[in-house]
Amino acid sequence: MPSMRILVVLAFAGIVFALASAGFFMLRGTRAGDRPVNPNMARALAWRVGISIALFLFILLSYKLGWIRPTGIPISA
Repeated sequence: MPSMRILVVLAFAGIVFALASAGFFMLRGTRAGDRPVNPNMARALAWRVGISIALFLFILLSYKLGWIRPTGIPISA
């Protein structure tokens, strides 16, 4: 299903974007007087974890509903 691939790719892009923005906030907030954890960094990492969990649950639900199927690659060749 092409739309399923697009959805998964968009979710991966969101995960990478959240990780990159957390890294940006981490590097921007590392001065001598700043707090060790920037709230924006923590928020971006929370978004990354949330998107990852949602993607995992969506793939699991899609498999259970029959929207996606295994590729048929044998376990032992």
